[in-house]
Amino acid sequence: MRRRVVAVFALLLVVSLASPAVATTPPGSLLQTNVEPSFGAPLTQSMRQLVVVIADDSAPLALREFFPEGAYQQMKTGAIPYPASDYKGRLVAFFRLDVAAYHAKLFGAQNATFLRVDANAHVAQWIPIGGCENKIGYWHVPGVRLVFQRGHQVVSVAVASLISWRGVWYVVHLGPNPRPTNAGTLNNYRVGPGTPGPAGGC
Repeated sequence: MRRRVVAVFALLLVVSLASPAVATTPPGSLLQTNVEPSFGAPLTQSMRQLVVVIADDSAPLALREFFPEGAYQQMKTGAIPYPASDYKGRLVAFFRLDVAAYHAKLFGAQNATFLRVDANAHVAQWIPIGGCENKIGYWHVPGVRLVFQRGHQVVSVAVASLISWRGVWYVVHLGPNPRPTNAGTLNNYRVGPGTPGPAGGC
């Protein structure tokens, strides 16, 4: 019996050594596609994950739902100066401030319960090459709404802009863009579910 156990262990060891680890390629290093992302379960799951990290006030974790840096550099290199600095110094910096602002409003004094995502697929549009200072086209949808129950009220807030990379929606602006001040800013907070959109923007 002992020999059989040793033999099985040796076989498993050989198999594990022979099986290479699966490497995950960062999506931002891959080429763009023109596939329009889903407005169904994948979007709901992504926005649910965003709400979870907003509730924890964890901007580093929220960056998982944020547009990949490599993709941004592909889109902007040659179109704007210093795209890497713009990504970190403007987009990510505002995103971190916005996560804190959304947390304070929705989960500060009284926790909100996430109910659903409201999105209007009819306002999504393909931004072509050259549009909005980009060298690569992408899908864009503005004003996707996150709807919550807070106490006896339904409240909602918008995600300013989602854009696509390889058929997946990513947040590129949580709060409004442009914004009145360089501070964390809620986008279109409303009592009630509000209305997704309007169309337009980049």
